[in-house]
Amino acid sequence: MSKWFASYEGSLMADALAMPVHWYYDRAALVRDYGVVDHYKAPRNPHPGSILWRSTYVPLNEKADILREQAVYWGQREIHYHQFLKAGENTINFNLARELYALVKEHDSYSADIWLEKYISLMLTSGWHCDTYLEEYHRAFFTRYAQGKSPRKCGIADEHIGGLATVPALLAALEGATREELRAIVKEHVGLTHSNANVLRAADTLVRLLWSIHNGVPVRDAIRQEAGDWLSGKKADVWQSQPDEHVICARFSPACYIAEAMPAALYLAWKYHDDFRAGLIANAMVGGDNCHRGAVVGSLLGMANGCVHLT
Repeated sequence: MSKWFASYEGSLMADALAMPVHWYYDRAALVRDYGVVDHYKAPRNPHPGSILWRSTYVPLNEKADILREQAVYWGQREIHYHQFLKAGENTINFNLARELYALVKEHDSYSADIWLEKYISLMLTSGWHCDTYLEEYHRAFFTRYAQGKSPRKCGIADEHIGGLATVPALLAALEGATREELRAIVKEHVGLTHSNANVLRAADTLVRLLWSIHNGVPVRDAIRQEAGDWLSGKKADVWQSQPDEHVICARFSPACYIAEAMPAALYLAWKYHDDFRAGLIANAMVGGDNCHRGAVVGSLLGMANGCVHLT
């Protein structure tokens, strides 16, 4: 297995491990409902922190109907976002990552237009996904698509870390490209759905970090060199003696907004730089948007250490 593929696989594993406790902000409830998440577990209802009861999405027409059979659960309380997934399965953004990897390998290159065509086809295929919750960027994209906008014009300035979910897959599929080629392609790709400047900056940081680690730079040195604007290594050294649930709360929010989620993910990669399994467990256990933080934590630790399969 190449280091690039291990990085991609690490991101998938981090998502799958965190999936049942995704968007748990009450850590006591997380432990009560699932215990220590050190192996793949199935999600179950009720999800005490679910926001589906106050979420709405009404498609303009059939070109925006991406919820389909899941729409009935919106507006209900305590519905798990991934209620129909099985233990070890990936959430929708990482299933899209799998599709992107396969598409790029098939064509031996990346084309934004070919990807957009595939993305639209998948999301509008009944039964392709069984996730109950779809992030804001999906809903906004297909609302614009239903209005007749060109797919290239359907993205929004979404500021969530979910925009990084497909980056490790894209890099793995393009193994052999130069550093600058990868940076340019990732910028174009992420910008199709997440034109927010901070998300694009985070995506570029992830490319540079993975490139450095691939070329033998230790995780902590790579973060010092390539991500100092996101995380202070000096502070991380001090914080690592503190409980994870304190750092990912008092120092950084566990939420999905990129300004907090990216440094939180980098901190976990820093602390668990030499322990892939422990890093993925820690990411799951601090809750919040742990699935999408997994794109960063899992890919960095997978690149550096290889993947330890979780049962």
